[in-house]
Amino acid sequence: MSFIIVEGCTKDEKCIEVCPVDCIHPRNDEAQFAEVEQLYIDPVNCIDCGACVPVCPTNSIYAEADVPENMTAFTEKNAQYYQ
Repeated sequence: MSFIIVEGCTKDEKCIEVCPVDCIHPRNDEAQFAEVEQLYIDPVNCIDCGACVPVCPTNSIYAEADVPENMTAFTEKNAQYYQ
């Protein structure tokens, strides 16, 4: 299981700052940052620590099992970013 970023992400990077394994991208210094509408969590490298959840100002991060039913497409969207 990993964590998933859903709609509402403002790309403020607070989640990036607290992630102990650097699995949230793109950062503002990466080329794709301006092009994407949100940040994404790598489902393979996420260690399920949950550090990103309380710092998200828009409450846009969920444990994979807790993603609201109307937002389940974001699970695949996060994974696709890393393929």
